[in-house]
Amino acid sequence: MSENGTSLKTFTTIWVGQLISILGSGLTAFALGIWVLQRTQSVTQYTLIIVFSGVTGLLLAPFAGALVDRWDRRLVLIACNLGSGLGVATLSYLLWLNQLHIWHIYIVVTFTAALNTFQWPALISSITMLVDRKHYGRVNGLMEFGQSGAGIAAPALAGFLMTFFKIWDILVVDFVTFLFAAFMLFLVRIPRPEQSAATRAAKGSLWKEAGYGWTYIKERPGLLHLLSYFAVVNLVGAVCGVALMPMVLGFSSKAGVGTVMSLVSVGTLVGGLLMTVTGGPRPRVYGILGYGVVTTIAFVLIGLKPSLLLVSIGVILWYVALPIMNSSSQAIWQSKVEPGVQGRVFAVRRMIAQFTVPIGDFSAGPLADKVFNPMLMPGGALSGSVGRVIGVGPGRGIALMFLAGAIFPALAAIWGFLNPRLRNVETEIPDAVKRAMAPPPPPEPAPAPENTAAGEAPA
Repeated sequence: MSENGTSLKTFTTIWVGQLISILGSGLTAFALGIWVLQRTQSVTQYTLIIVFSGVTGLLLAPFAGALVDRWDRRLVLIACNLGSGLGVATLSYLLWLNQLHIWHIYIVVTFTAALNTFQWPALISSITMLVDRKHYGRVNGLMEFGQSGAGIAAPALAGFLMTFFKIWDILVVDFVTFLFAAFMLFLVRIPRPEQSAATRAAKGSLWKEAGYGWTYIKERPGLLHLLSYFAVVNLVGAVCGVALMPMVLGFSSKAGVGTVMSLVSVGTLVGGLLMTVTGGPRPRVYGILGYGVVTTIAFVLIGLKPSLLLVSIGVILWYVALPIMNSSSQAIWQSKVEPGVQGRVFAVRRMIAQFTVPIGDFSAGPLADKVFNPMLMPGGALSGSVGRVIGVGPGRGIALMFLAGAIFPALAAIWGFLNPRLRNVETEIPDAVKRAMAPPPPPEPAPAPENTAAGEAPA
């Protein structure tokens, strides 16, 4: 088998293991969510699980990325899967003893979130070492497709299993899926990246290596502007994503809400499949900026009328575009960042792009309850004007929030298309993979090798 064929087989082996593990984690998330809500009757305590997970990732990201670049990425992935499996096994054991408390879940969630902070950059940077650059779009689409498929299957499967088995049995299934993922990793080998100018420049103390991810991005304006775009669309997406369910519940039945929420996973599944089959738009930045345009259209459809059909079409558009944007972005970063520093750069990249998500999650409730909903209740400030167009009553204030939110993805997309650094990011920044993996040039008297290498690094 050719080297490319062997590498693709390696990626497929890893992907299958991670896909099974994601499905198992989905079972646990659903089962534990039900347990927490039934036991505590508190949405706040349930939401704190998300808080502990998100904050842990943001705080550890730069250091996790630096350590991933130091260590063998295959061993990092194995350790993360085994560690997460141990956390799930602990919760299962406590449930079996009838000794589980909510604070136990907070501790385990924080622990597994820390492991995931190492696992994500290790996995994404490993793809660069296993897959040819021309297949990045398809491979990232395949990962999005797998995650979406697991997202659709896990709640239904968990609900079915919970009618026949105890919750701790479901957690045992998740524990086994982590072992399976680790076993699949034992079967493969992930090459370590060769030294490049960026790799040598990044060496130093852990603090220096953790900060190098920010330095690398800051020196490449196209990548920094790309993250600015993501910070904006992630903020608006988080606010509206949280508010979608209560908005639909304001004019439809629980069955209607279930239908709309299921379309979220269906949309991401279709978007991932499109990326897998086609490889995505060319240039890839169009797939990123196009998301802003599509999301604006989707938000207008969702907020325009209390119509289940319009909302469903909007949700499908929104979530089909999401994996296309994510996969296109992933491919750009994998192409432009040297393999030896991808761990720390990708960790900082994720931290910058997603720091607005917790802000959006926690802003959604107050914005809906205190600002938008009162304006479109009967007798509200806008009930006689805007209310004549989009309706008055429960959830219509959230509809107005969608319409207001539609402005920001559109403005972000326009800014991106008018910004030459962002629009031309794929042509202005040279391909890092080729530079990192190419054989060294023959020695010349001048210029000195160090200066030549430094001069080849993108500005």
